[in-house]
Amino acid sequence: MKEIHVKRLPCVLAEAKQVSKIMDEAFIAFIPIDIVNWPDYPYCPKVEFRIAHTGESILLNYRVKEASVRAVAPSDQGRVWEDSCCEFFVRPEDENEYYNFECNCVGTLLLNYGKKGDRHHAPKEVLSGIKRWSSLGREPFDERFGEISWELSLIIPVSSLFNHNFKELSGRAFRANFYKCGDLLQTPHFLSWSPIDLPEPCFHCPDFFGRLVFE
Repeated sequence: MKEIHVKRLPCVLAEAKQVSKIMDEAFIAFIPIDIVNWPDYPYCPKVEFRIAHTGESILLNYRVKEASVRAVAPSDQGRVWEDSCCEFFVRPEDENEYYNFECNCVGTLLLNYGKKGDRHHAPKEVLSGIKRWSSLGREPFDERFGEISWELSLIIPVSSLFNHNFKELSGRAFRANFYKCGDLLQTPHFLSWSPIDLPEPCFHCPDFFGRLVFE
C-alpha cells in the first residue's frame, strides 16, 4: 500500500495562493499522479501534487501539463469531473464512507460524502470555507487546445470533513487516493496515485485507497 507522511507546517494561511510558496519554503516534494489503470485510456498528462497540513487545515497543491484544458462547470457541485479535474478522495482509516473533493482547473468544487451510490452533498457553508487558487483564474471557459501548464491550490479546513467533528489532524491516519481526469476533454484520461484494479474507470473505490499519516 502506498503511504504518505503528511508534514505539519507551523503557519496560518489567509489565501490559497500562498500554499505553493509555503510548501516551497518547507521543501514539500511533489508526488506524481501517473498510474494509467485502464488501457483503453492510455493518455498520461504530467500531473503531480503535494500535501501538507497546519493541524486545522489540509493544504493541497497540484501542477498539471496537458494537451487541452476545459472548465465548463458553472458553479460548485456541478459536473467538474468532465472538465480538467484534480481529485482527492479521503476517509478515516477505520471507516468505509468517504469524502470526494473534486476540483476543476479554475477551482470549481464538488464535495460529497457517503458510500458509492449513496452520496450526500456538502452544505453550502462548507464549500464556501474551502479556499482555492488557480493559475488559470476562476472563470469558466470552453476547452482550450495546445499544451497548457496550470497550477491549483486548496486550503481545506478540517471542518470540511463535515460528517465528523475533527478539531485537529495531527496524529490521525486516513485512507485516500488522488486522481486526475477529464471525461469530456478531447483526450479523456483517468489517472491515479494509488493503483486501481477494476475492469473499467471508477474512482469511487475506497478499497484501493493508499494511506496518509498526519504528523
